[in-house]
Amino acid sequence: RQYVVRKLKTYWSPEQIAALVKQKGDTLCHETIYQFVYNERPDLQKYLRARKGKYRRRHGTVNREKEREEAKKRRIDTRPKIVETRKRIGDWEGDTIKGGDKKSAILTHVDRKSGYLIANRLERALSEKVRTVTITEFSQLPKKKLRTITYDNGTEFSDYETTELWLKTDIYFAYPYHSWERGTNENTNGLLRQFFPKGTDFTKITDFDLQTAVNLINNRPRKRLNYHTPKEVFSGKIAIRSRI
Repeated sequence: RQYVVRKLKTYWSPEQIAALVKQKGDTLCHETIYQFVYNERPDLQKYLRARKGKYRRRHGTVNREKEREEAKKRRIDTRPKIVETRKRIGDWEGDTIKGGDKKSAILTHVDRKSGYLIANRLERALSEKVRTVTITEFSQLPKKKLRTITYDNGTEFSDYETTELWLKTDIYFAYPYHSWERGTNENTNGLLRQFFPKGTDFTKITDFDLQTAVNLINNRPRKRLNYHTPKEVFSGKIAIRSRI
């Protein structure tokens, strides 16, 4: 972040900054820099050469642009093989549970090994809100407990590149309509539905209500954890052999 701001102030273009970052072995898209400037640091707009629109649209049809965006995503089958084994803490699956009002949602992240759940209530399931909440939650964890995140293909995760940049982690995506590829997350969302049935308007529950349910889930023994709890395994108090 500091590097990007410093280079912008010397009138480097986002394309030039992104290219240099890639040469150093890191991943950063110039579109992410434009979004950062216009959404978070409008004071930096004066350093951009092109300021007519939010940022210049790329050539081609809307469908072609969507195809380019999809092609940029890391797919689930490119994840490190160790993620499949559930041998380590820190590989997360994420999704949103939509509320009955079609606008509110619960953002869920589940650790694959322990089943430990982090959940946040969203008044609106917008990409910028998802990004902010995700960065805030995971910034509080030790780095060793955040290695990868695998998401659904919902538009609420479209700002994933900014999240990767802030959290210094890799984000992957399941294939469209392949919800079973994130089975841990899907099953845990089902546990939350016991407390908040389908059709629940999440604007009418409190954060306290949600965290009470999360605590009950995280402190419930699991058969696959040899009847230890997700919280015990995630905290490192209990060592178990992983079962896929």
